[in-house]
Amino acid sequence: MLYWFLKFIGLGPWLKAIWRPWVEGAENLPQEGGAILASNHLSFCDSFFLPLMVKRRVTFLAKAEYFTTPGLKGAASRLFFSGIGQVPVDRDDADAARGALSAGIRILADGQLLGIYPEGTRSPDGRLYKGKTGVARMALEAGVPVIPVAMINTEIIQPTGRKIPRLRPRPGIRFGTPLDFSRYEGMAGDRFVERSMTDEIMYELMQLSGQEYVDTYAAKVKRQLGADVAFGARRGIGHPDAVGSTTADRIPAERAG
Repeated sequence: MLYWFLKFIGLGPWLKAIWRPWVEGAENLPQEGGAILASNHLSFCDSFFLPLMVKRRVTFLAKAEYFTTPGLKGAASRLFFSGIGQVPVDRDDADAARGALSAGIRILADGQLLGIYPEGTRSPDGRLYKGKTGVARMALEAGVPVIPVAMINTEIIQPTGRKIPRLRPRPGIRFGTPLDFSRYEGMAGDRFVERSMTDEIMYELMQLSGQEYVDTYAAKVKRQLGADVAFGARRGIGHPDAVGSTTADRIPAERAG
């Protein structure tokens, strides 16, 4: 109930009126049946604009920190994400991650739309990073298509660390042609097949978004950036890719709209 209230009454109309998001390829969304919306992940606001512009309900696999943060802020976050039916994923716990995959498969088996960020975390610099194979496993086990989704300009609107989003440029969403992986039916668990599928999904995301692709995991890059910043703090110096600049500063003008 909270999901539909926020979408049509509490929050959605304001987001549409203020930011005026645009959409391309909406005809690629299925009218019924389970499907995975596999999106790049540039900003916290991705999870607001994407479901806002999809008529059907979208359930996301959300990081567990949204449900476990202590204090008043944590309670508000937990109430919000639980109320809109999001599924927590503990990215550092293998057993919890398997449980999240099972939950995602059940959602798809029920004929619903499941939103996934294959990169596993927000891009640290606006580039597209290597996808994790969980999206392929769920697509195979549930027997559903994967629809690549490119979020556009959201990293400029709300870069990491910015609490209040910028009002411009307009955010955009591009829905690609559904990817049919039925040729791999019965091959769930084959790591070579799942890697091949995931790479195909990430290639489509690269084509849709125009992002530069980096063949490494975003989480690894974030850990390295954090280590470099910590080292620089001890030495009294900064790191050019982690401090003193924003993602927006490194976005080409044509992508900024």
